[in-house]
Amino acid sequence: MTDLHQRESLCHDPVHGYIPFVSIVNEGETSERTLLDHPWLQRLRQIHQLQTAWWVYPSAEHTRFQHVIGSMHMASRVTEVLYPSLLDVCPDAPSRGYVECLTRLAALLHDVGHGPFGHFFDAHFLQDYGLTHEKLGAHIICEELGPLLKKVRTCPGGQCLAEGEQIDPEQIAWLITRPTSEDASDRPRWLMMLRSLFCGLYTVDNMDFVLRDAYMSGYSLRSYDLERLLRYTFFSEKGLTIHDRGMNALVRFRQARSELFRAVYFHRTVRAIDKTLEDLFRDGKQFLFPGNPLEHLEEYQQFTEWSLLVDVARWHRSDNLEQRELGLRWQRLLSRQVDWELAEDRSRLDPKATDVFRKGREQLAEQAIRGELPPELRDIAMKIDLPTYIDRPDPNTAAAGQNFLYRSAQQQIRPLTDDELYKHLPVSQLACRVYLPKDAPKEHAAAVSVALDALLGSASDDDLTNM
Repeated sequence: MTDLHQRESLCHDPVHGYIPFVSIVNEGETSERTLLDHPWLQRLRQIHQLQTAWWVYPSAEHTRFQHVIGSMHMASRVTEVLYPSLLDVCPDAPSRGYVECLTRLAALLHDVGHGPFGHFFDAHFLQDYGLTHEKLGAHIICEELGPLLKKVRTCPGGQCLAEGEQIDPEQIAWLITRPTSEDASDRPRWLMMLRSLFCGLYTVDNMDFVLRDAYMSGYSLRSYDLERLLRYTFFSEKGLTIHDRGMNALVRFRQARSELFRAVYFHRTVRAIDKTLEDLFRDGKQFLFPGNPLEHLEEYQQFTEWSLLVDVARWHRSDNLEQRELGLRWQRLLSRQVDWELAEDRSRLDPKATDVFRKGREQLAEQAIRGELPPELRDIAMKIDLPTYIDRPDPNTAAAGQNFLYRSAQQQIRPLTDDELYKHLPVSQLACRVYLPKDAPKEHAAAVSVALDALLGSASDDDLTNM
């Protein structure tokens, strides 16, 4: 038995097969096992990867913990492919051991700040304090885990930091935080290059979750060609670049990701559950958690979906009348009794149809719909959902400009979004959904449908483009 076999352990994953991690290190060092077993990581076992879709897809019970392990493994695979080209364009880059350990740790910790129900918690709790799970995660990485991270020196396969190198937790935090226009440009170029692996068109995060979510939900056993995508990716002078021979693989990846949004993340019942959860959070967030998580980190470490769902299941016996009434409403959701039901769905809207029906403009859309209802129905209860998936990154955002294409015929590198193949993908998926209370009279749904016809135009019975 070699020393490598002794120092490493394996966990088996349904998506990636065996995933190695370092479990035994020299005295004074931190092993990956120590981090995996740390309470900040173990809490991710109690937070679902698919925030509420597991209530719709019975097999999709996978958690953030499984996902971050898969992302960590993806970081090693990507580093193996990309390190030689990174060194070519950035001769001052640190050792491969440093780059691999850094990206593995960033992938492992990119979700460490998540609360119950993942991104839903960002929108309906953390934003009250000007936080996102990324900002909270960055604080946890630097302040809570920093001393441990500085002592990581070894990756699987015997890759080690060079003499004099030490992991910088602040670099990990920077990699996992969404870019902003105010980002300092004084970062080393090699680190700027690596950021595209966490905020570009195909990242270690989404390359794992597309495979994992598709597999666990039953959507697809192998949703895209990972091997070809990695084979034709490299770093050029401009940044993360894909050879034109790999474009079909990238298009398939983006199509699979887009379809997951349509079929799983934006499923009509998933969104109905989210609408019910919105009401519960709005009316009872003061009972869920004591305040700003940055001021209550010890409590936040124990705050998960498990703890939340156990707590709310007891509220109906509370001495507090308000909490008791909320508890009865939570009991309905825990029994999968959803308050809202889809009444009308206008999917795949023409992006040019109207500016009203766009993400973030739910109030304007609701006003427009109510204006077309009969006067006696203009005050009925309804919720508007504008699920929007933007397939191409907005060129005006700080996260744009991360990916490039190598055109072999012209031996030219250009921004990826200029490629003809990439234009075959839709710019976005726009939809308008109207949810009504489950017990709403049928004539309410009919009136909503007529109102949407007036605003958007009715669909033809015979689609001449699909003869």
